[in-house]
Amino acid sequence: MTEPHTKQAETQLWLASRERSNMSLLRIMSWISLKMGRSVGRLFLHPISAYFLLFSSANRQASREYLNRALARPATWLDLYRHFFWFASTIHDRIYLINKRFDLFDIEIVGTEAIRQQLAEGNGLFLMGAHMGSFEVIRAIGRQIPDLRVAMTMHEENAQKINAMLAAINPEAGQDIIGLGHIDSMLKVRERLDDGTVVGMLADRTLGEEIMTPINLLGDVALFPNGPFRMAALLRRPVMFMAGVYLGGNRYQIHFQPLADFSDIPTGQRAITIQNAITTYASLIEHHCRKTPYNWFNFFDFWRPAQPGVRNES
Repeated sequence: MTEPHTKQAETQLWLASRERSNMSLLRIMSWISLKMGRSVGRLFLHPISAYFLLFSSANRQASREYLNRALARPATWLDLYRHFFWFASTIHDRIYLINKRFDLFDIEIVGTEAIRQQLAEGNGLFLMGAHMGSFEVIRAIGRQIPDLRVAMTMHEENAQKINAMLAAINPEAGQDIIGLGHIDSMLKVRERLDDGTVVGMLADRTLGEEIMTPINLLGDVALFPNGPFRMAALLRRPVMFMAGVYLGGNRYQIHFQPLADFSDIPTGQRAITIQNAITTYASLIEHHCRKTPYNWFNFFDFWRPAQPGVRNES
């Protein structure tokens, strides 16, 4: 088995464990928080975070390895606790964000004009996020851009889990989700884009066999999937980076930054354009990891040396 396949197997195993934990945690926290309020609900985040820190050794080790890089120093137990607590906090806040209780939060939006300009073109665009902070917080920008429509693309299994999560929090909370892996998946994405919809993707993780590009991240080589950027290139759309970082308490900061424009790719330049976009994407992730290190929630061994088995499109 090649190195990339090993990494994908480890990632899938962690994801399955994490999603089970997420759903259990979400059901418990939904009941407590909706009955007693956010302040009371947050009290339970401390023992929950401590439990996972103490008894989930693989996640703890992955957190330590990541934070050592992001903080540029050895991570302490307090750093590890903050990492788990930030993660629990963003899961908890989904309860209120999905129920549109934006009044509970202090949300700053950086880069509103950039996304407004792209939306004004009326051709739709891709919004590339990461497993960083909260993607749900994007719902809050509807107050500034009322006509914004967002559809999420994800693998079918994850789409089912997200729908189950939404139902657990609020059965009336709808989200436009496009399942990948079907013959008509690309057609559905194109239809949303042509309708002026923003299509969101989390582009820092792969769930299947696909082309991976080795990129330097926080001082070492990590593998990033080409799939999200290949889709944007094939459909010839602009791409923006989005990060909804959690700043503690009730504070979030949403960042929109231009990432790539595949609208007019020169002949024979698609591969290098995709490569440049992935490199820029990784640099933006690194920037936010340095600035708000407790926000990146990939609790598994993300870094692997590039091996001959890694397929790199060039």
